[in-house]
Amino acid sequence: MNPLLSHLQPYPFERLRQLFAGVTPPAHLSAISLGMGEPRHATPAFIQGALTAGLGGLASYPATAGEPRLREAFTGWLGRRYGLALDPATQVLPVNGSREALFAFAQTVLDPTQGTPVVVCPNPFYQIYEGAALLAGATPYFAPSDPERNFAVDWDSVPDSVWQRTQLLFVCSPGNPTGAVMPLAEWEKLFALSDRHGFVIASDECYSEIYFRDEPPLGGLEAAARLGRSDFKNLVSFTSLSKRSNVPGLRSGFVAGDAALMKAFLLYRTYHGSAMGPAVQAASVAAWGDEAHVADNRAQYRRKFAEVTPILARVMDVRLPDAGFYLWGQVPQQLGLSDTEFARGLLAQYNVTVLPGSYLAREVAGANPGAQRVRMALVAETEECVQAAQRIAQFIQTRST
Repeated sequence: MNPLLSHLQPYPFERLRQLFAGVTPPAHLSAISLGMGEPRHATPAFIQGALTAGLGGLASYPATAGEPRLREAFTGWLGRRYGLALDPATQVLPVNGSREALFAFAQTVLDPTQGTPVVVCPNPFYQIYEGAALLAGATPYFAPSDPERNFAVDWDSVPDSVWQRTQLLFVCSPGNPTGAVMPLAEWEKLFALSDRHGFVIASDECYSEIYFRDEPPLGGLEAAARLGRSDFKNLVSFTSLSKRSNVPGLRSGFVAGDAALMKAFLLYRTYHGSAMGPAVQAASVAAWGDEAHVADNRAQYRRKFAEVTPILARVMDVRLPDAGFYLWGQVPQQLGLSDTEFARGLLAQYNVTVLPGSYLAREVAGANPGAQRVRMALVAETEECVQAAQRIAQFIQTRST
């Protein structure tokens, strides 16, 4: 066995399963899960139609680089969304969802022959960042989020001695679980650090199309272009259709950026055997070419958050995020409960599942920045999410008296 596998921690949902062992929720209350960030709005019919219409290509092996029309769909969307002009032949690649791509990209760019490489991650963070780093023989370094700045990552807290050994930086904007969006000044700071130390920036942007303000979130490639970095040196962005188009089962996304990194990543993916099937390519072309369904999806989330957030804000510290579909709430201190005890008690009494924040972070310098918080994924229909919020409020009010 690969000895590095022993360094992996249990995935958050496995830890949640263990936490809930022995809990019998009340049978008279329907189960409501806010635990997993799995989109549950209906998949648009035209995407399903494009998928089935593409089944005629199953007799041929697909190219790892994807069909030209697929890559042109990527660059066309980047142009409309961010005002960017990328070369479809050299600066974009299809991937089977951002999760597998984030993992594979780390295996491509990390070089363990140069000492033990460091991978800097936000904290809390998407667990794939840590797993990708560990299985590439790297050491993760966790940069904490700052609650006083709406959970923006405190990059200034990372010592220069760590940046000097860093080969890869994972950025998540909008963030999971906090929903924080990085402004241009923050990108400028990271680009300067990348230039100084030579590390690669992997920008995870899978929540970019679910936002609550009039202005859409700034993307990494967009930030680079605004700052005159049109070659996107040492920068790759990762995006996906899962949240944008409600197709998590399609496993479709793309990466874009530095042409030299794309060339190396294509080589890795060719050997890894990660080509996208022709039917998925056809459905993806259709999805990237339409914005009406994305606007409707975004409107559904806005209405949902507008109804749910005030209910929870009356009983706990929770605020509307910049973007994404999570609420990142603080367990009220007067309850005297840890985030895991809160989650277990809520399930036992009200049959609502939330994810303990400590499961999404790592302890650094004696503190876990996710502790005493819970992540609530508002992915179900509005009525169900409102009902869950009302049960959570009742749970807190009952335990507070």
